[in-house]
Amino acid sequence: MKKASLFWIDMEMTGLDPVHDRILEIAVVATDWKLNTIATYEAAIKVDEKVIKERMCGDFWEKNAETKDALIATSAVGQGAKEAEQDLMDFVRNYFKRGRIYIAGNSVHQDRKFLEREMPALNQLFHYRLLDVSAFKIYFQEALGVKLQKAEAHRAIDDILGSIEEFRSYTEMIKK
Repeated sequence: MKKASLFWIDMEMTGLDPVHDRILEIAVVATDWKLNTIATYEAAIKVDEKVIKERMCGDFWEKNAETKDALIATSAVGQGAKEAEQDLMDFVRNYFKRGRIYIAGNSVHQDRKFLEREMPALNQLFHYRLLDVSAFKIYFQEALGVKLQKAEAHRAIDDILGSIEEFRSYTEMIKK
């Protein structure tokens, strides 16, 4: 029953540098083209405490201290990145047909950089093209003056569900 078409992904990381930062949390929602949910996946990834202390500092993390604490707590009991990668490869095999599997989400080019580094086998399963909701956001805001507010929970599952709803709103406006 492999009918998913889009691999919606969001990750929370210690920062935005794929060389020095690490994935802390990952959520995936598999949907068809009509954005019906087929399956979901969530995992906390165990990250070395030294990396967390070195990388999770600055204004962003000070402003989001509650989220930071929650991510650190779940990371402490999380699984390894390789284990999560294997789980996600199984997820793809179970819910997607072979061939074009598109990653979707907001600013997914950044998530892709982390996948390339931390989950290279999984990354190889995806098509080179992405469905990036932020491209729609830019066009609708800048060209049409339409600004949709998406909640930024900075938790992977909440953010990816928000991205799907945001994309649904853009597609409904296009249909009109």
